[in-house]
Amino acid sequence: MTTLIFYSKPGCHLCEGLEEKLAELPVQLEKRDITQNEVWFQKYQYEVPVLCLPVDQSAEHTEQPLPRVSPRASVQKLAQMLQKYVGPFEA
Repeated sequence: MTTLIFYSKPGCHLCEGLEEKLAELPVQLEKRDITQNEVWFQKYQYEVPVLCLPVDQSAEHTEQPLPRVSPRASVQKLAQMLQKYVGPFEA
């Protein structure tokens, strides 16, 4: 199962909507509340929700931000977008 990093903040309706759609897909989320980390907050305060793909580059853990998902995108469209980056899975 693919793990995605999910940056969000409490009370964000866009974050909640995306999380509900992601729950229908075979992905695991590593949720990160940007209000709990100053670096995350400064980076994503105007961008949440943000999805990133963890990338392990020779013992240095980095992450690749994925394109922003439209709040109106269906679960099927979300699955299609994710498959471009994480490979095939059944949605």
